[in-house]
Amino acid sequence: MRELARALVGVVTASAEAGALDLLLVPGRALACRVADDELLLLSAPPVTDEVAREVATRLAALDPDALVIDTTDGWAAISMVGDDARASFGLLSRLELPDAGLLQGEVAHVPAKVVAGDGRVLILVPSIWEAHLHDRAAKALGHTGPLEARPWAVSTS
Repeated sequence: MRELARALVGVVTASAEAGALDLLLVPGRALACRVADDELLLLSAPPVTDEVAREVATRLAALDPDALVIDTTDGWAAISMVGDDARASFGLLSRLELPDAGLLQGEVAHVPAKVVAGDGRVLILVPSIWEAHLHDRAAKALGHTGPLEARPWAVSTS
């Protein structure tokens, strides 16, 4: 069974020297996604996003005094696909090949996206300006009718 939902996810962007990001101890409530040598996205459940941002800012300041940590949640929109066929469902939206687990960046539904794959679930993040487009394309591709239900996203413990 496949579940398609609007994912409520907190996003913190950390920019710092590559060496500082390499040494950063990431809070357990966040999933770290390295998007560039000097940039890290930290994904979390929305209720803990502020805590994650504070902890990361404090830790990075000790490693790189010029580091910048910002809650960028409002700049992103996300959907999640959960179920045994989540990976196959993703194939209806993109030609990208998903890793077994981890981050992938590229085109999804004809817009730039960041994709996090894991056991039986796929999270797709796009700039918030593309939210309606992503929801529409995903719903049509996957045969979903009606509005997408909003569901909180959380770091996987598996």
